[in-house]
Parts: sequence; C-alpha cells; structure tokens
Amino acid sequence: MPELPEVEVVRRGLETHVVGARILGAEVLHARPVRRDPLGPEGFAQAVAGRTVTAVRRRGKYFWLALDDTDAILGHLGMSGQMLVKTPGAPLERHLRVRFPLDSGADLRFVDQRMFGGLSYAPGGAVLPSEIAHIGRDPLDAEFDAEAVARRMRQRSSAVKRQLLDQTLVSGVGNIYADEALWRARLHGERPGDRLTRAQALDVIEQARAVMLQALDQGGTSFDALYVNVNGESGYFDRSLHAYGREDEPCDRCGAAIRRVAFMNRSSYFCPTCQPVPRRRRT
Repeated sequence: MPELPEVEVVRRGLETHVVGARILGAEVLHARPVRRDPLGPEGFAQAVAGRTVTAVRRRGKYFWLALDDTDAILGHLGMSGQMLVKTPGAPLERHLRVRFPLDSGADLRFVDQRMFGGLSYAPGGAVLPSEIAHIGRDPLDAEFDAEAVARRMRQRSSAVKRQLLDQTLVSGVGNIYADEALWRARLHGERPGDRLTRAQALDVIEQARAVMLQALDQGGTSFDALYVNVNGESGYFDRSLHAYGREDEPCDRCGAAIRRVAFMNRSSYFCPTCQPVPRRRRT
C-alpha cells in the first residue's frame, strides 16, 4: 500500500498539474471507487462538475483536491490506486475508474486495479474534510508535535510498531517505513511503549521522519509496479531499504541475517542483533 512519501509524491504532482484548472465533468466508469460517497456515482459527478481546483492537500495517506466553493474531492489510493494526468487523446487505462476532463486540456484519471482505494465528495472539506479529522498529524507536518506523540507512546503498553501504525496517533507511517525507522533506532517492534525512554521514543519518531524524507527525495518506494506518480513513473527508494523485504540478507550495520516474522497479517523485518527481542515482563 502506498505510504506517506508515495502519497506526497502524488500530491505534489497534482499540485503542479491541476491547481487552477476547472473540472469540466466527471465520468464514473465503475461505482466501487465512489462507494463511500452518499451521493452515489451520478451525484458525485454532478457535485464536482464546473468546480475549480484551488489546492491539493494531504493528511497521512489521504489527499484531497480543495475546490473553489470550500468543498473538496477526498481520495485514498488504497492498495493500487493511481492519480494520473494524461493528454485527452491518450489511450484509456484498462483499470480506469473515474475520469475528469479539465479545462486545461488535460485528463485527470483515477486508475485502480484492486479497487480498495476511492474518491468522495467532501462538503466543506477544502481545509480538512470532516471524514479524516480524527487522523493524527504526520511527522512531515509543520504542526506535528513529536514531544506530545512520544509522551503518549510512553503511556501505552502496546508495542512500539503497533503505535507507529496507529493513524490516530501518528499518521502516514505504514509497514515499510515502520520497519525502517525501528531498524535505524535499534528498537524491536515488540518493545512496549511504556518501556521506552523519552530519548528512544523521540528517536524512533525522528527516524520515521528521516526515512520518509529520504524516500520522498527518491520518488517513493516501488515494490509494486502499480505505485506510480502522476506521470506514471516509479520511485527508487526500495534500493535503499535496510530491513524491509530483506529476509536472510546481511544487516548493513552488523552483518547478521535479517529476520522476518508474521505481524498483523503482514510481515515485520528486523536485525536480531541490532534490534534484540525485548524480555518478557516479570509476573
């Protein structure tokens, strides 16, 4: 699933290509991507037609196109969603779901093979859609409060990796960047939050921020060819990963073999030497 850096790459591309453009209409080719919109496919199309995009914003893994009437189009890429900017005559993608012709002469297209992502009309959502107001700020947000997040992490007994993935606590961090941040901070993902020092909690937050900034500079991580920017190009950060996806490969720091364990229907990758498994609490 695209994580914060990948969604930010898409947001920046949209900001470059669609801000100031008027949406001439919306062609919903499949109802599932607008399933969360109470207006339905026809209502969604009518609501956005004729509106001008004034900004493109993001919180965590969500992005939205602010419109000129204080409303917005809220989007999530899910597992395989793509927001592409194409010339009107470009061949239609096999998994094209929603198409927005723009007065700039470009086509804005939402493509989604697996259809876990989606778009919806968000009345009054230009600044922040109410549907995602519960989501915490992310480490790249200028108003992100690392001290407050670290304090909350240390008040909880849940494992540090689960906390990094808690979008109400800190948004935008997914499985890949959580593993990378933990490797950089030399922490095992199962270490309870209330067994972290203040310095450790702040460090893992800073490492998450640092690794996502590095990924952003390289256009994101592209394990799945379905992740692309608005021009259809893939990122290259997967070549710089130290832990995620590197089972049995030598740790870049100590040489020990990276291990993989099951985690929440996914996998966690860690170095058993640099990130020792925490001792069990005494009963």
